[in-house]
Amino acid sequence: MIETHPAPFGGAVTRVLTRAEHGISRQSISSAALRVLYGLKESGFAAFLVGGGVRDLLLGQRPKDFDIATNATPDQINKVFRNCRLIGRRFVIAHVRFGPEIIEVTTFRGNDGGSIGIGIGSGGRFVETDGRILRDNVFGSVEEDAERRDFTVNAMYYNIDDFSVTDYAGGLEDLSAKVIRLIGDPDRRYREDPVRMLRAARLAAKLGFSIDAASESKIAELKDLLHEIPPARLFDEVLKLFMGGYGEKSWHELARLDLLTVLFPDLKPASLRANQAFITQALQSTDARIQADKPVSAGFFFAVLGWPMLQARMPDKPSPDQRSSAIDAVLAQLSRIIALPRRYAMQVREIWEMLPRLFDASATRARRILPNPRFRAAYDFLHLLGADNPTLSTLAQRWTKAQLPDANLDELFIGTGAPVSAANQTEAVPEAMESGTDDAPKKKRRRNRKPRVK
Repeated sequence: MIETHPAPFGGAVTRVLTRAEHGISRQSISSAALRVLYGLKESGFAAFLVGGGVRDLLLGQRPKDFDIATNATPDQINKVFRNCRLIGRRFVIAHVRFGPEIIEVTTFRGNDGGSIGIGIGSGGRFVETDGRILRDNVFGSVEEDAERRDFTVNAMYYNIDDFSVTDYAGGLEDLSAKVIRLIGDPDRRYREDPVRMLRAARLAAKLGFSIDAASESKIAELKDLLHEIPPARLFDEVLKLFMGGYGEKSWHELARLDLLTVLFPDLKPASLRANQAFITQALQSTDARIQADKPVSAGFFFAVLGWPMLQARMPDKPSPDQRSSAIDAVLAQLSRIIALPRRYAMQVREIWEMLPRLFDASATRARRILPNPRFRAAYDFLHLLGADNPTLSTLAQRWTKAQLPDANLDELFIGTGAPVSAANQTEAVPEAMESGTDDAPKKKRRRNRKPRVK
């Protein structure tokens, strides 16, 4: 029978489900997470599986991450596990590594009253005048920790001690109703951490839930607070939104909440409409690959995302200098807002710089382009562009045929350039030459002759 207790906060009744009353099995929990849970328990500490892991297990889904909460302080966690590393300044977190898997362990967060600030540096809680929490190393009880969590469906705790599940905030009801609901006052919770607006959109997209009216109504009013979030943190959130297997749904949810324009101000409505089929197909393809457990390229995704921005900045027939300046401007804009790492920016640039060469290729140029390691990404990009453009679709099909072992490039690209002999068909062009124009005159290499000895 489900036990109920007075609510510690928010008016919700605390519910406790015994092992027989929920469907969570230890066989569904990763072995690494179980080792951490039992390691804390054997050291005399409370240990709970929390957050999305409990939520997804109750929904019958396979969690991507297993997070753990405990009454042990970060220093105590560090002593229990030799393979532990403490990270973070805003809130100190312990990462316990088992091979490639990292289990995130946090100490119960507390409220202001009566809690002690412990942690790296000066500790304690530091709050901006606008309500944004800059540092929060205040520890407390499990009930306080539940109150500090973002959404009701993330405030359920699986206790390794008796295998029960405790719901502190009405999360079980919201799971049944398929609702994403903030814990506490939405205005205050969004001001504490504006990234919660993006998380609400991401959870709604991932789970197919709706955002409750009170939690959603404040997003339009407070969305500009996202400009105060460090770009590196926004980059992490963007990856979670679009590289988790539900990118298309996330895109539509962000658009519905008018958060796309906050993250990417250069994405103008007219440009988005013109590129809708292209973006949708790219997101669908990425989602399908992730769900099939195939590798995906974040750099390729950002090339797709930035393409409408690039098109808006370029004239109809751009010169090489104009194209280069437009690429620089778009990458600078992306880096300012979401701290696009250099390795991804380089991939984006390579795709965009290769595309014009695919648009206007001769047989001679095709032979130079095909061996280039950057060709495949640009070719895939061209295929996406052909989703709603018959001309580009025909061009993509030509490049598909050009990759066949018995392809006759002179016939495929007839009339577009001077043919060359078959002996040169597989000749690879040096990388330095590939970065320039194909028709540029070649400089003769000077020999370093030894001085004549008299």
